[in-house]
Parts: sequence; C-alpha cells; structure tokens
Amino acid sequence: MKDEKTMFAENGGQLLARHGENSFSRKEYEINSRIRCFAGYGHSNCTVIEGEHSLILIDALDSARRAGELREKLEKELGKPVETIIFTHGHPDHRGGSGAFRDTVKEIISFAPKRPQLQYMERLNDVLNRRTRRQFGYDLTEAECINQGIGIREGLTAGEDGYDFLPPTTVYQEEQVERIIDGVKLELVSAPGETDDQIFVWLPEDKVLCCGDNYYGCWPNLYAIRGGQYRDIAAWVASLKKIMGYPADALLPGHTQPILGKEKIQEVLGNFSGAIESVLLQTLDCMNQGMTESETAEAVTLPKQYRGLPYLGEFYGTVDWSVRAIYHGYLGWFDGNPTNLNRLPDRVFAKELLDLAGPDAVLARAEMRCQEGEYQTAAQLCDLILQARAGDGREEAARKLKAKALFAMAERITSANGRHYYIDCAKELEK
Repeated sequence: MKDEKTMFAENGGQLLARHGENSFSRKEYEINSRIRCFAGYGHSNCTVIEGEHSLILIDALDSARRAGELREKLEKELGKPVETIIFTHGHPDHRGGSGAFRDTVKEIISFAPKRPQLQYMERLNDVLNRRTRRQFGYDLTEAECINQGIGIREGLTAGEDGYDFLPPTTVYQEEQVERIIDGVKLELVSAPGETDDQIFVWLPEDKVLCCGDNYYGCWPNLYAIRGGQYRDIAAWVASLKKIMGYPADALLPGHTQPILGKEKIQEVLGNFSGAIESVLLQTLDCMNQGMTESETAEAVTLPKQYRGLPYLGEFYGTVDWSVRAIYHGYLGWFDGNPTNLNRLPDRVFAKELLDLAGPDAVLARAEMRCQEGEYQTAAQLCDLILQARAGDGREEAARKLKAKALFAMAERITSANGRHYYIDCAKELEK
C-alpha cells in the first residue's frame, strides 16, 4: 500500500519550477549538418530539416509570433523557405505557429486518427473548454502558473498572439509512409499514444527519430484532467516499443530536451515504457481481484527501479490519475459493489451525514484538519456542507475554507495541471 501520494511534497511548487529550469531551457541542438532541434523556443519543440532547396518543419511551435521569430532566424542563417510542415499530431500547441509560414509552405502533412472521435463531442465544448483553461492555467498569473509541466507557458497565455492554424493538405490513412521530400528521405509511422493521430518521423540516413508526444521528460498525461476519450495505454506502450526498434542516435521529442546517444535512448525509453506498462498491468491485476477504483489507486505504485528518475517525475500527469483512467477505460463506472448501482444523489447523502454529525461539527472538523495540514480531508468535509446546502452562513464558510485547502494543495502538488486546477477553482470559490 502507498504511504502517500508521490505527486505531493512540501516544496512541490519549487520542484515544479526546478523541473522547468532543467527541461525547458531555450536551446538549439545542431544534430548534424542538416537537422536542428529548437527546444524551449515555444511551449512545444520544432525540428528543422534542410533540404536541397527548402526547409521541412516537424511541428510548428504554439503561436504565430514565436514561429515568426523562428522563421526570421532560419531565413537569416539558412536562406531557404519553409515549404513542408509535418504535424506529429493534432494538438494545437504543435500547430499553432503554422500560419507564420502561409506564404511559403506548399504541403502540410498529417495522419488521420486511428479511432474516430465520439459523435456529439461538440456538445461538450463549454465544459471541455472551461476545464482546459483550468488544466493549463490560462487565466493565472506567471507566479501562480510557474510553467505548464511539459513546456514554458503557451504564447496565448503570455500576452502574445494566440494560435494561427493552417490545415493539412495531405492526410494519410496508412500505417507507414515513405517519402523523399526535397532530397530528404523520411519514414512517417503511425504510433497511437497520447493521441490517436500520433506519428513519429524516422530519418534513416541520419539515424534521427522525432517521436512527437509519445515521449517527453516527465510522467505523461495518460489521462488529461480536462477530460476526453480514454487514451489506449496498451497501444501507447506498443508505440514506444516500436520506436525502440529503430537504431536512433538522436531522439527528438515534442517537449523537453532531446536524448542523444543510442544507449541513452534505449535506457530512457525502456524505463519510460516499462513504468507505464507496470502501472497498466498492476491496475488490471487489482481490478481482476475485485478491488474498487479507490482501493486500486491506493495500491498501485511505481516499482523501485523507476522511482526518482528525472524523466518520470509527476510534473504533468500522475500515476494516480492514470490508474483511475485505466479503471474506467476497462470496466466503466461500476466498481462491483451493489450499493453503488443506485447511489443516492450526493446532496441527499451529504444531508444524511450532516444530520448525523451536525453541520457545525463537520465545519469545525474541516477547520481542524486544515490547520493540521490534512487539506484533502478538509476539502472533502467542506464538500459535504456545500452539497447539502447547509445554509445559515455555513456554505460561505465552507467555500472559504475549501479555497484555503485548495491553495495549500496547489503549493504542494508537483503536477502543473493539478496546481493550475486547484488555484483556478480556489480563486473562483473566493469570489
């Protein structure tokens, strides 16, 4: 059993800041005479390949301004136009700068998703957009946000222009496509993982592999708290193992710093995929024993050989959230307990508990737990009062106390996504 959540630490905010300093530094990597990787120039990375007469971009940064700055640099140093852009996947932070090249680009390549999006997802736009803003801290100050876990803040949050998308002109359905673009041989390989349209790009003559977002240097979003379809984690692991089958001397991820050297790549990807697969299989084993979601999340932990590895820190996703996503992805909402087949509405059961303990006693207990540093307990006790609509000023007191607990948890959680969500919701409660 786990003694504590590893995503929490007394100095969680400091650890997140240090992670950013180590992982998001602005640096240009000259991989060889024709390939450069620009890390830290935006929220996501951009790889530039020099062809005979033009440039090929793999991803295009997250904003038109940042991509425009990169364009000026490339024109000055290389003197060739960007005529091809390859998207490793459809996330906006990898496509948002493509508009900076609209007057030179001739082809924009992407792959179709392996699974179609659920129908009617657009009916959830309001809640998904609201939760997205909370997850990424779009409405928070620099001090509140620190960073976005896998990169510096996106341009749209940093007082810059927002996304400027160009649509793909070539969309492949195949598993693998071989191309020669302006004298450069490339293999484009479907690799579902963080997204269902994810690909990696292999340059066989250079032994360079651009892996998109299936690897970056921290625990990944096996589940995004903004919500969305289940991410097939078994397929993600399979894609990582497929990447390991290529003899790459340089691995260029969509976020954080590149990995250089064949042995280092194999070591890092082996640990990264091994840790994810371990969490997946442990979770399934717990489920098979009839354990509930809560019991499973409490039981599953990283094996010792993976703990403390800098590229597995819970600065973006977390093990706990991953376990819960797997539970729902494989078994759905029902945990096997017949009591939960037709549970009372939260507000009704909360009122039962308040009638039993007394609302003033519950509020006092929440205050005591908050003072003792048991912030999660305090927040859940406050929720009883808010769900039951206790009245007589108790709801206002519970809102303020819950906000206090959320702010405290924000300072301790290492995950940028969790920090943002806590702070944003706490500020809303204070209003």
